[in-house]
Amino acid sequence: MRKWLLILLVVVSCPVFAQFHVGVKAGANVTKVEGKSFTDQFRSGYALGGFAEIKLSKKLYLQPELLFNEYNTRLDTSYNNLLGNVFNGRTSVKLDYLSVPILLNYRIGGGGFISLQAGPQYGVLIDKGNSLWQNTGNAFKKGDFSLLGGVQIKAGAIRLNGRYFIGLTDINDLTNDSKWLNQGFQLSLGLTFF
Repeated sequence: MRKWLLILLVVVSCPVFAQFHVGVKAGANVTKVEGKSFTDQFRSGYALGGFAEIKLSKKLYLQPELLFNEYNTRLDTSYNNLLGNVFNGRTSVKLDYLSVPILLNYRIGGGGFISLQAGPQYGVLIDKGNSLWQNTGNAFKKGDFSLLGGVQIKAGAIRLNGRYFIGLTDINDLTNDSKWLNQGFQLSLGLTFF
């Protein structure tokens, strides 16, 4: 009986595993915070994490991810007038997020090598740069909700992603008179294990 149960389990699970992939990815973020007190220039950071691909149909895949994202931005010269000395004279700001994007991939063309991606992302701020200066702890909200859109190229086990994201959540936790929104680009390289 055990032998038949094992054979049944293998036969049933093979198609499931063929429809499911897990992998790791790494890449670069080019981000800024849009709003008063911040410069209008993008700065580089990085992204590391893992992802899964779950087949929903011939053309649709669900791609949940868990990423560590570093976003960098710069303050402009007017921040002291608006915020006081909250940043202790520093002009660079580093924000580290644990992010969970959930993307819907739509494969285009006959080969399915190129997918359009779109979906939401929720990020939890895990480091506000307090190692650089202590007073920024209350400057940024702990959560950030964003929308993502981009393209993925699939070549065997390799995944190349290019995305744009825009924050929908005001991350300003100091004042109510100006909104701060994360936005940027992400380019990453991923590798699936199975």
